[in-house]
Amino acid sequence: MNSLNSDSNSASTAFDQLNPAVQKWIWKQGWGSLRAIQEKAVAPILAKQRDVIIAAATAGGKTEAAFLPVISNCIEQSKAGFSALYISPLKALINDQARRMESLCELAELDMTPWHGDISASVKNKALRMPRGLVLITPESLEAMFVRRGSQVASLFGALDYVIIDELHAFIGTERGIQLLSLLSRLERVLKRPVVRIGLSATLGDMNIAAQALRTGAKTPPEIIFDDADSSELLVQVRGYEIDGDTKSENSSWAVESHLFNILRGESNLIFAGSRQRVEIMADRLRRMCEDIGAPNEFFPHHGNLSKELREDLEKRLKDGKLPTSAVATTTLELGVDIGDVVSVAQIGAPHSIAGLRQRLGRSGRRGDAPSVLRIYAEEQPLTAKSPFPDQLRQDTVMSVAAVRLLVEKWCEVPHGGALHLSTLTHQVLALIKQYGGMGAPTLYRQLCAEGAFRNVDEALFVRLLRQMGSEEARLIEQADDGALLLGEIGERIADHYDFYAVFQTTEEYRLESAGRTLGQLSATSMLVPEQYIIFAGRRWQVEDIDADAKVVRVIPAAGGTPPSFDGMGGEEISDRLVEKMRTVYQDTAPAPFCDTSAKQYLEEGRKAFASANLGKTSILTRENEAYLFPWLGTRRQTTLCHWLNTYDGIKAECEGIAIRASAPQNELLQILLKMANGQPPDPMSLAKKIKMKVEQKYHEYLSDDLLDEELARDWLDTEGLPEIVGRMTGPYS
Repeated sequence: MNSLNSDSNSASTAFDQLNPAVQKWIWKQGWGSLRAIQEKAVAPILAKQRDVIIAAATAGGKTEAAFLPVISNCIEQSKAGFSALYISPLKALINDQARRMESLCELAELDMTPWHGDISASVKNKALRMPRGLVLITPESLEAMFVRRGSQVASLFGALDYVIIDELHAFIGTERGIQLLSLLSRLERVLKRPVVRIGLSATLGDMNIAAQALRTGAKTPPEIIFDDADSSELLVQVRGYEIDGDTKSENSSWAVESHLFNILRGESNLIFAGSRQRVEIMADRLRRMCEDIGAPNEFFPHHGNLSKELREDLEKRLKDGKLPTSAVATTTLELGVDIGDVVSVAQIGAPHSIAGLRQRLGRSGRRGDAPSVLRIYAEEQPLTAKSPFPDQLRQDTVMSVAAVRLLVEKWCEVPHGGALHLSTLTHQVLALIKQYGGMGAPTLYRQLCAEGAFRNVDEALFVRLLRQMGSEEARLIEQADDGALLLGEIGERIADHYDFYAVFQTTEEYRLESAGRTLGQLSATSMLVPEQYIIFAGRRWQVEDIDADAKVVRVIPAAGGTPPSFDGMGGEEISDRLVEKMRTVYQDTAPAPFCDTSAKQYLEEGRKAFASANLGKTSILTRENEAYLFPWLGTRRQTTLCHWLNTYDGIKAECEGIAIRASAPQNELLQILLKMANGQPPDPMSLAKKIKMKVEQKYHEYLSDDLLDEELARDWLDTEGLPEIVGRMTGPYS
C-alpha cells in the first residue's frame, strides 16, 4: 500500500511502520496525511523503550496518535491476555472511545472491551474467559478487578505492552490520580516488569509534573510529543452584567440568559454555568424563552446528577449536529467526550482556572478554518453608597480580563505536588489486604510507599497510619499471631460495600422518577418533602411521593420550582499568577478591546477604585475597626495567611475575593502585621491544629487529629515567603 503524505508533504515514514490493517483503516477514513503529532508518536510508541506523553489541543488527533501504533502492536501480539489497557476518568469517555475505535478494531480483527459499571456482566465474563486486545476501563473498575480477581491479574494482563491514560491532566494531584498510580505500580509488581505508559492531555502546564503524574520516581524521562500548533483564530469577548441578588435565586436578573438566547439560538454551543443549581436555573429559563415564542427548545442541562440516558441523549444530539443544540453544563463536558462541532463557548462568571478555560475553549473552532469563539459573562453587584470596597473593585470583570491575557500568553497552571494523600493510602492498604487476604506491614510499605505511588510518606508516618487504622476507634485492620495484617471489623464492612472501589466521597442518593422514567439522582441532603416544587433536568416538577425504603422520589410536571441542593460544589483554586495578573490589569491603563461597553465601564470603575485607595503603593485599606488587606496571592497562600492572622488574639480575619478582611483596632492590627513581617514564617502544623474542619476525604473520619494535621499542613497550607509578603504590605508603616 502506498504511503500517505505527512503534513510536511514528504513521504510518511510513520504510516509505513503501521500494521497493514491499520493502514487500510486510515485509507478508508479518506485521510490524505497523518497529522504532525501522529507522525511523531508512531516510532517511539512502537519502540516500547520508554513512556510517552502526547500533548495537543482538543481535537488535535491525540487519540489516534496513541491508538494507531498501539493497535498495530496488539495485532501482532500472540500471547494470551490483554495487550493494551486504556484508562479514562469518565465512563462516557470510555463509551465514546469504544465507538470511535470500533471500526478500526473490527478491521484489525481485534477484541475491544469497554469495562465499567454500566457494562453488562456477560461482556465482562467473555473478556475474562478469553482476554485479548484492548480493555477500556476506569480506575474504580480496575481496582474492583484487582480486589475481586487478584489471582487472575497476572494471566489477564500477561501480554500487556501499553497503558494509555486519557485526560492525564484530570488525574494530576487528585485522589483518583494517586490511586491510579498505585494501581499501575501494583500491576507492574504482579507482572514483574514495567509496562509502557502513554499519557494523553490537552492542558499541561509543566511537563516535569506531568511526567511524575505518569510514573512516580521514573528513572528515565518520558518521550514528550508536544504539538501546540493552533492555527485557528480566537474570537473572545468579555461581557459585563450587573446582577442584583443571588444568581441561584429565581428572582435574580435574566439579562445573561436573554443575551445567550438571542445570540446562540439556531447553532450548537456550550455554556459553562458553574454550579449544578445555576445550570438548572439557566437551562429552565432558556427553555421557557423558547416556549414563549413558540419555538422548539434548544437548551438542555448537563451535569453529573442527571441520568446517564439524559446525558447521552444530549451528547448524541450535539454530535449528530442535525438540530441546533446548546448544552448548559458544569465541568462534565470539559473533558474529551466527542460532541462534534460547536460554534462557541460561553463561560458564566470569571474563569478561575486557565487550564480549565483552555480545555473548554478547545471545544470550539474545530470545523476547518472556523475560529474558536469564547464569551465570558462577568457578573457584578450594583454599587451603592454602602457597597463593600471589594465590590467596588469589580473583581469578576478584572479577573476575566486577566484570564484572557494569560490565555493569549499560553500560560497554564502548574499542579501542586508533594501531597501525602493519607485517605487514599488508607484505602490502598485495605485494598491490598482484601486482594491478598492479608499482608505484612513491611511488604505493604515497600509496595505502596518505598517503591509505589506514596513516596512522600516515610516509614515512620506509615507506621503511625497503620497503628491508627488498627486502633480501637478505627478497627480497620488487625494483626494476626504471625504478624500479618488482616481486615478488622469495620475494614471488612467497608471493603465489602459496593462503593469501596472509589476513593472519592459518595453520599446516599435518591433516584428521581417521573412516570417511571429516571431523571437522575439527588443527594439525601437535599431534604425534599412531598408537594415541594423543584427544577431538575431543565424542567419544573412537583414532588408527588418519596419512598424512603426504595430511595425513590417521584415527581410530576409542574409550573413552579427551585433547584434542589447538590453536594460537591467546591470552587476551583485560583493561582498566584492569575491574581498577580489582576494586579497588573488594575495598575495599567491598557484598553481591553475584547470587552463590551459594560465590561469596559466595570473595568474602568475597578481601576478607579484601585487608584483611589492607592493600592498601587499600599496593600492595606484601613477603616475604624477593620481593614482590607491585599496580599495579591492565590487561594492557597491567601488562605494560609488568613489562618495565620487568626492565631493572634483580637483579630478576626476572613477572605473576601482577593482581599482579606481583618476586624481589629487599626493600631493593634498594624502592630501585629509588623510583628509577623519581622518574624519567622508560621509553623504549618501549629496552624493546622487550630483549623477545626479537617475531615474532607473519604477515609479522613478514621484518621487521628495528628495525622489530619500533618496532612493539612503538608497538602494545603503554604507558608512560603509570607513574612516578606506581609513586610511589603506594611512598607509605609514600618
